[in-house]
Amino acid sequence: MNFFQAIILGIVQALTEYLPVSSSAHIRIIGDLMLGADPGAAFTAIIQIGTELAVILYFRRDIINILSHWFGCLFGKNGPDWRARMGRGDKYATLGWNVIVGSIPIIILGFTLQNIIETSLRNLWITVTVLFLFGLLLWIVDARSRQIKTMDDMNYRDAFLFGLGQSMALIPGVSRSGGTITVGRALGYTRESAVRLSFLMAIPAVFGSGLLEAVKAVKNAGTDRMFPGWIPTIIAMIISFLLGYIVIIGFLKFVSTFSYKAFSIYRIGLSVIVALLLLFGALKPYEPVKAASAASVVNPVSIVTVEQSAAAVR
Repeated sequence: MNFFQAIILGIVQALTEYLPVSSSAHIRIIGDLMLGADPGAAFTAIIQIGTELAVILYFRRDIINILSHWFGCLFGKNGPDWRARMGRGDKYATLGWNVIVGSIPIIILGFTLQNIIETSLRNLWITVTVLFLFGLLLWIVDARSRQIKTMDDMNYRDAFLFGLGQSMALIPGVSRSGGTITVGRALGYTRESAVRLSFLMAIPAVFGSGLLEAVKAVKNAGTDRMFPGWIPTIIAMIISFLLGYIVIIGFLKFVSTFSYKAFSIYRIGLSVIVALLLLFGALKPYEPVKAASAASVVNPVSIVTVEQSAAAVR
């Protein structure tokens, strides 16, 4: 991956991370078209840190309030009983607990399904399928659901369901924001509230996965055949941060006025295009090669097969 390709992927990440169109699917598809190979789960997770830094910058006042109220209540600021310590009656402390509850599903599934996420689930035929199905689902749910709930109406049940929607994004093509927004609209949240909750709930999950993949990239330096290197990865991350802040502003203004219909149509159209590229051989749906380690032996035949496939794409 050269500097120009890293910049392009950083732009793609910024433009698609917050929209319900799946940034990981776009990185997977465009990366394959440019490089002739999947940029890999590590690259995808690390550059997402850039877009989450933009979220932190934009929602900095909300985040400061959540943290200060959550810790204040926990240490007895509003009273010594357990209800006061749990933030009962304090909307910011309650929102903090809801973010924690909503992060549980993706943490559990992310760790238990890690090997599948980094290999089998990156098959482009799976991406095509979920792009289409979740695009259709978002269209139907958004059109039929009422807009009656705001962020202040969230309870633990809703938070956990939001988290389940977010955890579906472990499959490239579902979209983290798409999963949470779809669940939010199904529960009756306004479009803007669903988006804001999606942003806030993504912070722990994205930073956690990004830092975990960064540690693994350092540990597997020189052996991970998928990772494109630190310089292009950091370039893409910086670009995604700078452009991502602008995209947040535009997206929040958009959803306060319009429905998600346009995004659903885009997802369905993209799934058709990618399916055609796969059928005509412009893209290959192969599984990525796992990084070699002392505890694993890589089949040389499978490496040759993948390398031949990548060469054919080039």
